[in-house]
Order: sequence, then structure tokens, then C-alpha cells
Amino acid sequence: MRSTERAIGAVLGSAVGDALGAPFEFHLPGIFRERFPDGVGEMCGGGGWDPGEATDDTQMAVLVGESLLDRDGLDLPDVFDRFHRWAAAEPKDIGLQTDAVLTSGDPWDTAAAIHFQVNGRAAGNGSLMRASTSAVYFATAGHEATMDAARRIAALTHGDGAAWEGTAILHDLVRVALLGEDPLAAVPATLAAVAAPHRARWSTVLAPDWQPDDATEFNGAVWPCLGSAVWALRTTDSFESAVAAAIDLGGDTDTVAAVTGTLAGAVYGPAAIPGRWTAPLHVPLPGFGRRVLHAEDLRTLATLLSSPHRRPPRL
Repeated sequence: MRSTERAIGAVLGSAVGDALGAPFEFHLPGIFRERFPDGVGEMCGGGGWDPGEATDDTQMAVLVGESLLDRDGLDLPDVFDRFHRWAAAEPKDIGLQTDAVLTSGDPWDTAAAIHFQVNGRAAGNGSLMRASTSAVYFATAGHEATMDAARRIAALTHGDGAAWEGTAILHDLVRVALLGEDPLAAVPATLAAVAAPHRARWSTVLAPDWQPDDATEFNGAVWPCLGSAVWALRTTDSFESAVAAAIDLGGDTDTVAAVTGTLAGAVYGPAAIPGRWTAPLHVPLPGFGRRVLHAEDLRTLATLLSSPHRRPPRL
């Protein structure tokens, strides 16, 4: 399978996981299996979401991806401006922390740090949920550069270094998957590049014997979110089963499934994503007119982000 196909799988898989998980957000574990006892899930809608409607997770991922293409590399003020424009349009869903940072009126390069200084907590999973497009874009830049880019993008809204390191880990595991290699086998090497103060905790949640029941926080936090996504990939054997396992954990189902979909999509490719999930998929972009992206648009976006003909990623 070509790396471009895997890139499409990552971006499309993340959006599918997001939209599939959205109606089950904040429900108890087992809710997906209860709704679909035969294991064949559908884009059912509910909880304020239409069938196949993607949430803030995918909307922000698209904004990051389009900024990278339009600005020919990482332009952090531009990414922040797009986030701010989107947040000001009052999207259906936006994380409390992300909303507070983007609407604070503080400059792009201090807003998240000020929020963290005042609140003392900023390790939500909001920087993970939007990482599919940047992970694809920076994959060709290599191990160190993709992790550095992830940290810098995460820091726009999250002042806690734990969120930076988690996003860096996800970036690097996607990089490995796009090469056609096993991201699970790469976990130790990726952890070795994690900032020392955060390495032990990340090593715990990414250990082969860790499972979601071991989590000490709600999976809206960065550690159990990524740990659960890696667990779902490790304990299943298909894109469908990985995403279903993630949603069945309950809690922050859209984001855990979006992160799982990023990894599983990169591993299994777009052909493994069921048409019944991609056909109704749509991504509104509040603040950007009446734009609504569909599965084919996400395929195009991923293809452009991973194109071997563009210039090397600019950090």
C-alpha cells in the first residue's frame, strides 16, 4: 500500500471515528455494543448530531491542514487565527479549555500559557483530536521534526507539556505507519524522544499490558485518550473493530475514536473503512461560509498534504 493511501486512511479514518463516536459521547461503557449487538455499527446520529456529522475534532483538523497547504508550511499565527475565527462562529461543540484560550483575547503566542498559569490544568485531549492532518503533512520530515511540529501546534491551545508530548507521540506513530511499518513496535523508540519529565507517565499508558480500566483520569484527558487508542489498535484486527472498541469505552467517544481512527486508518488504509461510514460523512466549517466537506474532500486534502511533489515541510 502506498504512503499516500495510508495518509488518506489516517485523515479519513479520524473523521469517521469522530462522526461515528459523537452520538455516544459521555455515555457509559458498552453503549456501542448495546446499540449494535451484531457489531456492525452505523452512522446513527443523535445527541445533537446528524448521521455522519463530524465534530470540532475534524473541523479543527481541517483548519490545520488547510493552513499548512495555504501557507506552505507551519504558520502558527495563521493556524491560531483560523481557530479563533472558527470559535467565534460558535460551533456546535468546542472544548471548554480550547474555547477559553481562543476567546481570551490574548495573543496567539501567550494565550495557552496564560490559561495554564491561571488554571493549572491544561492536559485535555483537544490537541490530539485535530492531529491527523499535521501528522500526515510532517511525516516526511522525519522523527524529530514531526514531533517538534506537533508540540508547537499543540501549544497553541494547551499549556501543559503533557499534551504537547502526547501529540508528538501520535505524530510519530502515524509517521511510522505511513512507512508501512508497525507503529506498536515503534512505541519504545518514540517514547525515548519524549521530554524527560513526561516520559514515565507516557510509558505507563502506552505499555503493552495497559488497558483502559487502568486509567486514573477520564478519557477526556490526554493520557487515557491516546492510551485507549493504542490499546484499541493493539487488541483488534481491523479498522472497524478498532474504532468500535474505542467507542464502546464510553466517555469522550468522539475524540478517542478520532485518535483511534487516525492510527487504524494509517495502518489499514482507506479501503478498510466501510462505505456505509464514509457515504454520510460531512464536515461543516463554522466561520468559513457555508462550507461543508465530504469524504472525497478529505481524500483530496490528505493527498495534497502527503504529496511527494511538494516542497519539504517548513517548520
